[in-house]
Amino acid sequence: MEAIVAVYSDWGIGSEGTQPIVIPEDRRRFAQLTKGATVIVGRRTMEDFPGGKPLKDRENLVITRHADEIEGATVVHTVKEAIEATKDCGRVFVIGGATVFMAMFSQLDRIYVTKIGAQPKSDAYFPNLDSLPDWKCTEEERFVSGEYQCSFCTYERID
Repeated sequence: MEAIVAVYSDWGIGSEGTQPIVIPEDRRRFAQLTKGATVIVGRRTMEDFPGGKPLKDRENLVITRHADEIEGATVVHTVKEAIEATKDCGRVFVIGGATVFMAMFSQLDRIYVTKIGAQPKSDAYFPNLDSLPDWKCTEEERFVSGEYQCSFCTYERID
């Protein structure tokens, strides 16, 4: 299973349910990598999507305790249900938010990280993969987006 996330210099990923800084290159990469895949997302994160609706051109699996049905998505209530629901899927991405990332973290073997060289106020964080011995950055592409130094990084779990 894979994940995709944008992080700031302190590995913050959001504040009050949304991303404080969004860069267009990250949005394009997200769309390119996840199109046609199954995505696992929390309800609150889905509500931050355009129109608050599931993403087009993807199978949306929403982990929530607050709904039994969401139009355009499959609803599950536990991590175990999410894993069971995706066992026969091709490519599966965990796409947030922080609670879902942490709940699914042990299932991940590859994580696509967009690092944004800024440190806005965040109240949600992703684990600092650079400080974890069982994760290694295997690819990095640096670029500038507006005023921000950024990089696309691919991390792999090391056995």
